[in-house]
Amino acid sequence: MRWLILFAVWLLYAAFGLVVTSLAPLIGPIEASLDISHAQMGSVLGAWQGVYIVSAIPCGILLDRLGSRWALVIAAAVIAASAFGRSLADSYGMLLMAVMIFGLGGPIVSAGAPKVIAQWFSGSDRGFAMGVYLTGPSVGGVISLMLTHSVLLPAFGNDWRQVLMLWGAVAIVAGMVWLAVASTPTALAGEKAERAVARAPQGQTMRRLLRAPAVRLVMAMSVGVFMFNHGLNNWLPEMLHAEGMTPVQAGFWSAIPTIVGIAGSLTIPRLATPGRRFTILLLLSVAACAATLLLHFQARPVLLTGLVMQGIARSALMTVLILTLVELPAIGAQHAGTAAGLFFSAAEVGGVLGPLMMGSLYQLTGAFDAALWLLTAVTALLAIATVWLRRAAQAPG
Repeated sequence: MRWLILFAVWLLYAAFGLVVTSLAPLIGPIEASLDISHAQMGSVLGAWQGVYIVSAIPCGILLDRLGSRWALVIAAAVIAASAFGRSLADSYGMLLMAVMIFGLGGPIVSAGAPKVIAQWFSGSDRGFAMGVYLTGPSVGGVISLMLTHSVLLPAFGNDWRQVLMLWGAVAIVAGMVWLAVASTPTALAGEKAERAVARAPQGQTMRRLLRAPAVRLVMAMSVGVFMFNHGLNNWLPEMLHAEGMTPVQAGFWSAIPTIVGIAGSLTIPRLATPGRRFTILLLLSVAACAATLLLHFQARPVLLTGLVMQGIARSALMTVLILTLVELPAIGAQHAGTAAGLFFSAAEVGGVLGPLMMGSLYQLTGAFDAALWLLTAVTALLAIATVWLRRAAQAPG
């Protein structure tokens, strides 16, 4: 049953990834159809993250109060509504609102997935399960990017609206599969046992979590992890192009961290058992730091090593950090939703700052060197913070 539950969670996260990336391959047709500019499209693409930051904590609270079964059904419905809203948009304002809606459903999936895994898995299987479900957005994104122009637009007569409707339908199917799995007698018994545990008032729970030094440190580290991940993920193709690659070459080389990351997600988290978790977190931080240094070089072997290091770091840094959070003595499965909401609310600040910082520094200096040096400092601080986190997590109380 737990592997069936993992598949249903993975499917929800894959639908998440499909809808997140759905507009990227359709920018040209949408801009021409709605008569909007690149600047307006840029604001559309980043609109959901601002909503996400504000809604992550309330969504985590809703998750703990309502339970994973119905909360994730609501999340699937909201994600589908965002996709359908995009397909029906006939103006910049409507498209912007449709994308913003996603920021209300996305956090429930982000916080709900680790909560479900914490309930059903333990030991090394818990790390493996987290690594598996976190491949969902990557697989969804790859499917969206690969199939939109090669298969779907020709099949739908170049109608971009039908492509977005298809992704909305996929989100509905994912929600129905989750509801079916979560409604089986075994799953209902597990949810009933979890909800039977006495709960403190939500405000008291939030204050208790925020008073824990380890929780605050994990939140601070999440900002750095997302700065590294989102900054490089968004700017890597342009960075490689600026170093002399053709757009085709830059696209090929930019895929290397993604390929390495999917493989790493299936292996590294499983190794991160409590006895060696902080060692692995430290090594991942060092790999991220090494990547930012090696990406300065244009020599292909050095650059390849840097991209592999980036893929290793991006594959597991967030997973191992979430795993550390939900297994802190102050958290447990009972409060995993609220804690994950806190995590992603803080983390998405880094998700916004990373791409913004890299773009701004490039604008000021005409190169990516300054941005890479800043990311080097951020990842070095992550390594130092890991040492502090080990002490804080093991401190009594």
